[in-house]
Amino acid sequence: MEALPRETIVDVLESRLREDIFTGRHPAGSYLPPERTLADGYGVTRTTLKHAFGRLMQAGLLETRHGVGTRVRDYLRLGGADLLPMLVRHSPDWIGEVFEVRRHIGALIAERAAVRATSRQRAELRTLLTAVGAAADADAVQLADIEVHRALARATGNRVYVLLTNTLFNAYLPVRAALRRPFEDPELAHGRLEPVVDAVEAGDEAGARRAAEQYLTTTERIMLEGLA
Repeated sequence: MEALPRETIVDVLESRLREDIFTGRHPAGSYLPPERTLADGYGVTRTTLKHAFGRLMQAGLLETRHGVGTRVRDYLRLGGADLLPMLVRHSPDWIGEVFEVRRHIGALIAERAAVRATSRQRAELRTLLTAVGAAADADAVQLADIEVHRALARATGNRVYVLLTNTLFNAYLPVRAALRRPFEDPELAHGRLEPVVDAVEAGDEAGARRAAEQYLTTTERIMLEGLA
């Protein structure tokens, strides 16, 4: 059994500060209290606070102005999609918005893949699809399914689609264990995804889009039923 990671005091403080930002205790655009006051309020040292600040600055949630103080960034106006995993972890309500983007982007990727995929990429898609049906359990099926979608994105020849696909998968990693229902039966999971791969192999642009829309809508419904 793999040992669980141990949280440090910096980990705990980072999580607490992040939660206080997302819940509005420290609103976007506001300056945080002086470091000494804030450290005393959280019961930590200023060194610990500085380490937590550094992580949140790297994440794009805080910014420091020399001689002025540390301010909460307006992350909805200035932030990037890399914040999504944190936001989903904070509130599962974000998952519905992630799924909406997943539907639209996924259908477009399948359509583009049908036009642009090379013979080698079509063969790779078939191999990866076979791995979905041969996977041993729901977790393995889910991971195999993800690899098919990564390959579809690569087959578009557009690296931005690849990065968007990675971002969307990373966004729901915090709740991935709760989204396994569509992958509990490897044969069914394979059958749902096969029409997408078939259409891409055939170069059927419209068919690939329709098949992807059907697949994404169906799996989304099953996932959300599981969350409910």
